[in-house]
Amino acid sequence: MRIWDAETGATVGNPLIGQTDHVQSVAYSPDGRHIISGSNDMTIRIWDAETGAPVGRPLEGHTGCLWSVAYSPNGQHIISGSDDKTIRIWDAETGTAIGTPLEGHTAPVASIAYSPNGQYIISGSGDGTIRIWDANTGGAVCHPLEGHTDAVYSVAYSPDGQNIVSGSADRTLRLWDAKTGAAIGRPLEGHEDLVRTVAYSPNGQHIISGSNDKTIRIWDAETGTAIGTPLQGHTWHVNSVAYSTNGEHIISVSSDFTIRTWDAKTGAALGNPVAGHTDAVTSVVYSPDGRYIISGSFDMTIRIWDAETGAIVGKPLQGHTDRVWSIACSPNGQRIVSGSDGETIQIWDAEIGAAVLSPLEGHTEGISSVAYSPNGQRIISGSVDRTIRIWDAETGTAIGEPLKGHTSSVLSIAYSPNGRRIISGSCDKTIRIWDAENGAAIGYPLKGHTGDVNSVAYSPDGEYIVSGSDDRTIRIWDADTGAGVGEPLEGHTDWVRSVVYSASGQYIISGSHDRTIRVWDAKTGAVIGKPLMAHADDVMSIACSPEGRHIVSGSGDTTIHVWDLFPHPAIQPSFSCDQAHADFCAQPDVNGWVRDSKNGLLYWVPADCCTGLHSPAVLTIPPTSHTRSVTLDFDEFVFGTSWTQVFNST
Repeated sequence: MRIWDAETGATVGNPLIGQTDHVQSVAYSPDGRHIISGSNDMTIRIWDAETGAPVGRPLEGHTGCLWSVAYSPNGQHIISGSDDKTIRIWDAETGTAIGTPLEGHTAPVASIAYSPNGQYIISGSGDGTIRIWDANTGGAVCHPLEGHTDAVYSVAYSPDGQNIVSGSADRTLRLWDAKTGAAIGRPLEGHEDLVRTVAYSPNGQHIISGSNDKTIRIWDAETGTAIGTPLQGHTWHVNSVAYSTNGEHIISVSSDFTIRTWDAKTGAALGNPVAGHTDAVTSVVYSPDGRYIISGSFDMTIRIWDAETGAIVGKPLQGHTDRVWSIACSPNGQRIVSGSDGETIQIWDAEIGAAVLSPLEGHTEGISSVAYSPNGQRIISGSVDRTIRIWDAETGTAIGEPLKGHTSSVLSIAYSPNGRRIISGSCDKTIRIWDAENGAAIGYPLKGHTGDVNSVAYSPDGEYIVSGSDDRTIRIWDADTGAGVGEPLEGHTDWVRSVVYSASGQYIISGSHDRTIRVWDAKTGAVIGKPLMAHADDVMSIACSPEGRHIVSGSGDTTIHVWDLFPHPAIQPSFSCDQAHADFCAQPDVNGWVRDSKNGLLYWVPADCCTGLHSPAVLTIPPTSHTRSVTLDFDEFVFGTSWTQVFNST
C-alpha cells in the first residue's frame, strides 16, 4: 500500500508492506490515526497512518480473501467482507473478533459499509443481493434487497442514512430506501460494463460510479439522471472512486496503475495522473550530481525522479519495444543510455527526455547491461548473445569487433575507474577482464562462483572487483591479479542480484532475490547490522549516491526505495565535515570546482585530474593510473565564510 499527498500527488513515506498477497481494500479510521487493509492473504492489518508501521498482529478468522473493510463511524469497530461469504465485526482496539460471523449471503461478500449513525451494516454480494444488518446484534434487519441481475460489487449509504446506492455487474446502479429496503425508481443506466464502485458526495446530492468501461459517471441522487458526459482518461477498469471531504474533487483508482483527480463540478481532470512504474524496476542509478534518480523497468520505460522529494520529473522516456534491463547516466549527467530485450540500445537527452540518436543495433539478442566510460566518450553493452560491444557515445557507431569469450549470457559489465579495463559477469559463472582500448581479454577468467554472475563492480580506487551470484554469495577479487580476496560473503538466502561499492569504498552493498539489502565491510567482509527490508519482491538493482550518504534500490514489486546509509547502526560518515553541507557532488564542474548541494564551492581539482575523482574522498592521480590513489583528508576541512581557519600562523 502507498500513501500519497492529496495536493501534490507525491508519495508519502515508504510503502506499507506486510501482507503476503494482493490488498483489495483500505480505509482510514475516522480520526485519521490508523489505516486498515484487507488482503487475499485472508487477514486484516492495522497500520499507523503517520509512521506506516503495523499496529498489533493481523486480524485472522476469515477462510477466504478479504474484499472489503471499513471502520465504524466512532472508530471502535472494524467490519470485513470475505470470499468465505461472511461478514465479521472486530474490536478496533484489541483486534479481537466480536460475536459470530454474519451469515446469509450465498456468494462472496464484495462490499460492506456502516450507516452514518453506526447502527446498521450493509453488504453487497456475488449472489446479486444487498443485506442490511443490525450492527449491535448482527441480525438481519429485513429481507434481502433484490433487483440486480448479477453480482453486487459496491454499496454505500447516503450521508443522511436515508438511502442506499448499489453498483452491479449488470451494468446498473440502484437506489434503495434504507429503512424499508424498497427499490427507489428505476435502475441508473449508462455504463457499458460492470459497475465496480459507487459513492455519495458529502452533501448527498450526487452519486459517482466507476466501471470496467474505463469511465466515471456522475448522477443526480434525487432524480437518478446522469450529469454531463462520462469522465474519461483511464485506460483500464476503474476500481474505486471517492469524493474529497469538501466535495470539490473526485479521486479514482484504476487497473491502469494510476490515480486520477477530477473537478467534481466540471468533470475536468486535474493535474497528471499519479503513477510510477507498472512492472519490475530492473535498474536504478543516480545522476552524477546526486540530484536525480533514474530507473528502468520491464514496463519498457525509463523514469527520472527528484532524489530529495521522490517526485517524478517530466514524462517517462518511451521508445523501447521490450523490457528495459539496464540504464546508465553519462559522467556529465546530460545523457542516459538504456538497453532492452528488444536487442537495441537507446541514448536519451536527460533534460528533455527525447531520444538523441536512432537505436544502436548490432546485438542479436537482448541487452542485459550498459555502462558509460569514465570520460563519457564510449558506451559498452553486454548481451544474452554472449558478447560485449563498444560504441561511440557521440555517434552511436560500433567500435571494433564484439568482445567474445563468455560461453553464456553476459549479465553485467563495468568500466574500471580509470577507463582502461572492462569487467563482465556471465551465466557461465565467470568474470572476465578486458582491455578497454583493444578489446583483448586480460588473463584467465575469474572462477569461484557456482552460479550465474549477476553483477560486477569496481571499487572506487580500482584495486578490487566485487561480484554477486545466483550461488547466494558475494566475492571480492584483486583487480590486478584476478585472485580471490578472502572468503565469499555469505548471508543472503537467495540469488544476489546487484552489488556496488559505496562512494568511499569502505562498504559493499548488495541486493538480493530474498528481498533484502545488506551492507558489508569492504575490508573484512563482515556484514554490518541487520538486512534492510521493505521491498515485497526481489531487489533487482541498487546504487549508491555520489556523496555516499544514500542507497537507492529498485525491485520486482515496481517500487524504488531510498535509504540513508549513515543511520545504519554500525556506520558513520567516512569524513567529518559539517553534515549539513556534506552532500558533495563528486563530479567537478567545467572549471574543476566540487560543490555542495547548495552550489557552494568546496574545493578545486586540477583539470587533468577531474576524471580521477571517484568519490568526494577518493582521487586517482593521474586519472589514467590504475594503482595510485589518494584519500582526501577532511578532518580539518572548512569552507564558506570559515575558509580562513585553514591558516595557521605557527
